[in-house]
Amino acid sequence: MITQEELEHLLPLLETERIEKTISLTDMDKYGEAICAFSNDLAANQKPGYLIIGANDDGSLAGLNISENFLQTLLGYRTDGRTVPPPAMIVRKFTFPTGDVAVVEVQPSLVPPVRYKGKVCIRIGQRKGTANEAEERILSEKRSTFARSFDTQPAYESQIEELSTDIFKLTYLPTAIDEATLIANGREIKQQLSSLKFYDLKADVPTYAGILMFGKNPRFYLPGAYVQYVRFRGEDEVSEFEYEHRFDGDLTTQMRVMDEFIKSQISKRVQINLGEDYHTAYPASAVQELLYNAIIHRDYQSNAPIKFYEFSNRIEITNPGGLYGDARPENFPNKNDYRNPTMAEAAKNLGFINSFNVGVKRAIAALKANGSPDPNFILDQATSFGVIIYKKR
Repeated sequence: MITQEELEHLLPLLETERIEKTISLTDMDKYGEAICAFSNDLAANQKPGYLIIGANDDGSLAGLNISENFLQTLLGYRTDGRTVPPPAMIVRKFTFPTGDVAVVEVQPSLVPPVRYKGKVCIRIGQRKGTANEAEERILSEKRSTFARSFDTQPAYESQIEELSTDIFKLTYLPTAIDEATLIANGREIKQQLSSLKFYDLKADVPTYAGILMFGKNPRFYLPGAYVQYVRFRGEDEVSEFEYEHRFDGDLTTQMRVMDEFIKSQISKRVQINLGEDYHTAYPASAVQELLYNAIIHRDYQSNAPIKFYEFSNRIEITNPGGLYGDARPENFPNKNDYRNPTMAEAAKNLGFINSFNVGVKRAIAALKANGSPDPNFILDQATSFGVIIYKKR
């Protein structure tokens, strides 16, 4: 993070593609657009950008009083889902004799283009605005060079004909792009897909995220890309089972199917004692959050499916791939990292998750509100992640 001495050096400088100043404490869209633009790093500085709140254009301070609540509001841009994929940023307050300054330090994204409310915001020198077609292409090609996540890698030997482009255009595109850009959109389908990380223009093939979200047969390239549901009569896997179903196909469709399945088949109403109010055996929102967590964070290079097993007394959800990146057993669920950031972005755009990094916490809260036991997370396996949700008695 920038030091106070380094900030004092930046304050008198003119605004550039790495520096933006404002004295407003209320212009939330301005903050979001600046964070998005620094994440995109169109100028390819490969250095952080700085949103400086509390300083005039000439570097003089405006005498602001920066509160803790305001800093928390700025931190919210990391997780509230308005900026996708989530930006890597740090917020810090600096106090001077003539006023406070809040600084948001934003790192360039490894998977551009980044969007704020569906717009690809950029800065070139002092100019800021929305990326045009050529600029979005530059960002997409930069992603091909620096991408590190599996879901943004090209699915070699696949073809665009293996994607259901109607699902992409009619179902997904309106959720991901702001209305004005969508109306003016005259780009051909490969460029549209590439802008949202579902196609690799350099390799001229879909990415694995494209195959998973819109593929006509994702399992041809990723054999483990499905969810196996089994309902057992007893409390273990050797007991007889009542029902079995495999959720496979494009995730844009299948996540909706799973959503309806959970509401109708899993979250059953129960009455503990005669005359009392009805409760749910499993709150639907908790099961949804934990199942979507498995879909987003699983290791798609594994041939094993996600196991979604319902026993007489509990539900177990297990996905290939243990905790990833900065997430560790000792800091879970307070620390999160994304094995598949584009999948997380897609789930957010489609409305299956409300914000980033809080799905597990929301599930725990939903179980508590239902009067259900706390879930049990299996965190000590290197190649898998599991959760047990206990039935309300």
